[in-house]
Order: sequence, then C-alpha cells, then structure tokens
Amino acid sequence: MAPRSVDPRSLDADERTVLEHILSADFDGASQLRNQLDRTELTAVWGPDSVSVDLQVREPCEHAALPTELVPVDAHVHDPSGTYIGEILVWTDRGATLAALEFAWVTDDMPTSLPTVMHGRLSWPP
Repeated sequence: MAPRSVDPRSLDADERTVLEHILSADFDGASQLRNQLDRTELTAVWGPDSVSVDLQVREPCEHAALPTELVPVDAHVHDPSGTYIGEILVWTDRGATLAALEFAWVTDDMPTSLPTVMHGRLSWPP
C-alpha cells in the first residue's frame, strides 16, 4: 500500500519522543538529525491507523552525512513482559534528512500507537 499524503503538520509529542530517544544514540550524523526535529513535518501515513509515517525536513537545515538511508540504531520494542514485538526504524533521504518513522512489528495485529520510552527502552503497549 502506498503512503497516503496528509496536510503537513508538526510532529506530535509521541512521534517526537520516539525520534528523540533513537537519535540520542551516538552515531555519525546523529547531532545533525537531532537538530532537524524542530523543522520536521509529517507528510504521509502508511495506511489507515498506521503509526508509520513519511517525514520531510523544511530547509534550511544542517544535513547529516550517513552512509545509508537507515539510521544505525537498534530500537527494539518489547511488551511489558519483555517479549520482543518489533522495532522502530528511522529512514533518511539519501542519508541527509529525516524521511520516515516506521514501526516494523512481528505480532499478528498492527500497532495503533507508538511505543513509549520507559527506563531507556521502547515499550508497548503504552
């Protein structure tokens, strides 16, 4: 299913919290990506009730220099019992600007909310 465009809007609190958590990791380009958050807008959703979204960073912004389009952070999501249920992936546009936030789940049901950050881990359901 192709993403469905929406009127651009600022990140909501949950989206920003998850991105801040992932981008707090130490990797080349993390600082530049963190600095883009105030200029980042949500531009599309990946499907009805999906929490995976496309992002766009308004210029001017400092571009990152990542070697790949995928941010190199393992952001595993666990349920309250500690069971692995998926991961959060952050994609960039040619390694330079934030481009997508994806909740890749391994459960039968698609998550309808982003995980919360608890004790330095991504936990779901919130």
